Amino acid sequence: MSGVRVRIARSNDDPLDAGNAAGLLVDAAGTILGCTPAAEVLLNRRAAQLCGRRLKDLLADPARWPEVMAQQDGPVWEGRAVVSAAGGGEEDIIFRVLPLDRGEPDRRSARFFLVGAPAALMLRWRQDHAFMQEMFLQKRVGFAMFDRDLRLVRTNTLVLPYTGLPADLGGLRLGEFLWAEDARVIEEELRKVLTTGTPLVAMDALVRTRIDPGTGRIMALSAFRLQEPDGRVMGVTALFTDVTRERGARRRLDLLHRATAVLGNSLSVAETTQDLADVLVPVLADLAAVDIAEAVFAHEEPGPGHQREHVLRRAAVAGGDGTGELPVGGSLRVDIGDDAPRGRMWPRLTGHGPDADDVPAPAPGSGARCAMSALLRARGRLLGRVTVWRTGTRPPFDADDLAVLEEIASRAALVVDNARRYARERHASVSLQRSLLPPTTTETTAVQSASVYYPTDTAGGVSGDWFDVIPLSSARVALVVGDVVGHGLQATAMMGRLRTAVRTLADLDLEPDELLTHLDDLVSQLTVENSSYENGATASAAPPSAYDSFGATCLYVTYDPVARQCVMASAGHPPPALLAPDGTVTYADVSPGPPLGVGGLPFEPVEMEIEPGSVLALYTDGLVERPLADLDEGMAALRDRLMTADALDRPLRDVGREMVADLAPSPLSDDVTLLLARTRAVPPEASVVWVLEPDPAVVADARALVVEQLSRWGLDELAFTTELVASELVTNAIRYAGGGPVELKLIRTSALICEVSDPSSTQPRMRRARATEEGGRGLFLIAQLTERWGSRYTRHGKTIWTEQTLPGSP
Repeated sequence: MSGVRVRIARSNDDPLDAGNAAGLLVDAAGTILGCTPAAEVLLNRRAAQLCGRRLKDLLADPARWPEVMAQQDGPVWEGRAVVSAAGGGEEDIIFRVLPLDRGEPDRRSARFFLVGAPAALMLRWRQDHAFMQEMFLQKRVGFAMFDRDLRLVRTNTLVLPYTGLPADLGGLRLGEFLWAEDARVIEEELRKVLTTGTPLVAMDALVRTRIDPGTGRIMALSAFRLQEPDGRVMGVTALFTDVTRERGARRRLDLLHRATAVLGNSLSVAETTQDLADVLVPVLADLAAVDIAEAVFAHEEPGPGHQREHVLRRAAVAGGDGTGELPVGGSLRVDIGDDAPRGRMWPRLTGHGPDADDVPAPAPGSGARCAMSALLRARGRLLGRVTVWRTGTRPPFDADDLAVLEEIASRAALVVDNARRYARERHASVSLQRSLLPPTTTETTAVQSASVYYPTDTAGGVSGDWFDVIPLSSARVALVVGDVVGHGLQATAMMGRLRTAVRTLADLDLEPDELLTHLDDLVSQLTVENSSYENGATASAAPPSAYDSFGATCLYVTYDPVARQCVMASAGHPPPALLAPDGTVTYADVSPGPPLGVGGLPFEPVEMEIEPGSVLALYTDGLVERPLADLDEGMAALRDRLMTADALDRPLRDVGREMVADLAPSPLSDDVTLLLARTRAVPPEASVVWVLEPDPAVVADARALVVEQLSRWGLDELAFTTELVASELVTNAIRYAGGGPVELKLIRTSALICEVSDPSSTQPRMRRARATEEGGRGLFLIAQLTERWGSRYTRHGKTIWTEQTLPGSP
């Protein structure tokens, strides 16, 4: 039977079973009397070739026959031998000898039945058998066998390692001793294994008994299907491993990682504390509260660790109804010394509060059963504490829970302290910047204005946005909006410099383009000074990075309510928007020009007529710039919002706030500034102009014209003073102007304004005349008789102006 192969038995078949093993019938002398078909296959010989041969001759090495027989240790014995097969092959077999006819008196006629199987197959079967036996004997892994109806057939003693189980589980369904929900989940998975044959590997399942549910245990469930030798399904085998502690440790570690990630998302104390409370519920506790030292909210340094009495404010809560006995915003005094433990635990609460008086209790009726608390300490300062509670049937906190809360609290303390320090510096920056800015609303003869300023939300702090409304001579006004490059205190300081410079230059009544030219020179000089400082500074005295740039943009606009004319120039700044009385909105066609500090390039002025009641909107780029969006989109949004805001009739302060709230991006990446100005006009009857010849004889005419006009206005009380002022100014203009007509103008607004213009560019200068001099006292007298006086250059010469308070004015 050359080529015959041995049939490999199934792993659950005994290889020495009579139905599987090769069998030989031998006599006492070892002669083969008969064989089974399996023996023919194993030895690769037919029965005719085997019968009559001696067993010794079947060995691969007949000389080792004594060694084989030496394995006999009783009537029924087992041994191992290497036999030869036809064709020259060898087979390592394990055999078992079974004596027959043991009652025969003549031992020579005794017969024996010898069964054998390949050693490899036999060893594998024994390993499988030992494995299954040990699975039921070991006490670390729960092992259970179920039949096809999912009834327990056999289990080891630790299928569930806690109380509440019947003494004998045989024949029971899981639902007869486990909670119905837990049993349903497990049986659904086992039924899938029975149906598909696909093993289940390490599925976490909550297991609770009906008698003693407690909090249950988390079991890692694995299962595989069992089959008969013919392939029929017998049932399913399941392995249960208690992983409650491991899953708890993993959950705490995940909580720690999540808390670390969440706590770094904000530099706001309020947001940080709320994030801390939210991350603890419901993973670690059912209720959580965070109390922060009052000094943190006041932008002050918290008390040192050795200070025992601290005032804490409830900053955030999570879980429950969100209040507790101490609502959010409430304060309490606590006694916490530097020797206080970092964390404490209260396994049982009495009444509505814990055993200790220094831990606030949750709301009455919340069902809190246990609590623990951890202090927020950083850099030797007590910043606050976090307290958590558990309710319902959850188990009390343990040492592992307290350890993870302490670790989270230590990390949260650093974040809160960083937020506190940032808030303090930002508060100082914002306070400094606001102190450098004008009032948010102004009322002048020329305009009614309102402004809105929002500092940036970024970690860089405030930047250098500024605005200003500057009264000019002759009832005119200047509107200014600017933006310094960069953020922080350096940008704020630069803003203060530029605003002061603009006010100083505006006092000289310079044209907008000329003013920006002087301002550009100033920024260039500051940049040179900064470069010199950096080159000469040592490494230890190196300036901060905020000094790297002094660039800025600026828009300067003047408005004359008498001429109803607006003149503007821009240094790299967006154009203003104009809302006309008919409701249309346009942007001024002003050339942006180079930013301040570039130098060497001109600024182009633009003149435009403006109707009374119009609204000018000046702004910084923080209002119209959008991430990943074109600037034109932001300007279009501003135009549309200005058209729908009803800015012509409503208070500008309300309009400005609504517009910024709608248009400003969130969070703010740059400062946002909006200045709204509603224009006014001086009525034609409130101003008069006379053009006089440059002849000393017209001085008397000028005095008469002034007195007559003041009489028409009912300002006879000012006639004498104004007559004297006009006479002196006209006389000086005729004497020193060098020819050309002289213009005399009176304007009645909130004050009486007298102007004299001439073609000369000579600047008048007030001096103290000597006692022997006959002249030189004119400007001195004017200064004594008027509230203010001054002069300004114009494109056709200069203008000297004076202001007098109207009778009855404060």
